[in-house]
Amino acid sequence: MPELRINPSLLAADIGHLADGCRRVEDAGADELHLDLMDGHFVPNMSFSPAVVEMARKVVDIPLNVHLMMTNPGPYVDAFCDVGADSLLIHIEPDIDHAAVLKHIRKKGVKPGIVLNPNSVLELIVPVLPLVDEVLFMTVFPGFGGQAFMPEPLARIKTLREQNPDLAISVDGGINLETASRCVEHGANVLDVGSSLFNVEDMKAEITKWRGMLKA
Repeated sequence: MPELRINPSLLAADIGHLADGCRRVEDAGADELHLDLMDGHFVPNMSFSPAVVEMARKVVDIPLNVHLMMTNPGPYVDAFCDVGADSLLIHIEPDIDHAAVLKHIRKKGVKPGIVLNPNSVLELIVPVLPLVDEVLFMTVFPGFGGQAFMPEPLARIKTLREQNPDLAISVDGGINLETASRCVEHGANVLDVGSSLFNVEDMKAEITKWRGMLKA
């Protein structure tokens, strides 16, 4: 299984000090910075634009892991890739040509990924699995931070890991040390973490503790 990666999510940062939040993540020794982009249509909320990704690229050197919660992400791929996204993940649920979008992401020199909501069956991503570098399981329904962890995807994570030992498998939603441990036990190796890291005084110490306690 790939090495453990801990990716604090900028959605949990102080909205008035996002650049400081980016720097805090890098200074804490995180592997990547996770950014959630919401379109107000696929999910009932709106969040960051390409300008925020561009800002993050200017202030930190760690990879930017960008999650598009969008009904129609295709027209926006260039905008996010061109400002510094290192990986770009799209949802499987919208009725779009996923293969075409994922291929275009890779053509831009960015790592493509696919995302499943908690109630989406694993079979949905089988046709595009050869096109992605990462599969993200939402452990809450996307749209708002601070939700409670949903355990339903754990069995699907285990199945996917058994079938794909080298794939990056990530989780996002309600991730704390206890739920992270459950996810890692089932095969996840990438943890997208919001309030559990941003709400502690010493993020670096917290990440160090997680690395010591979690075995991916």
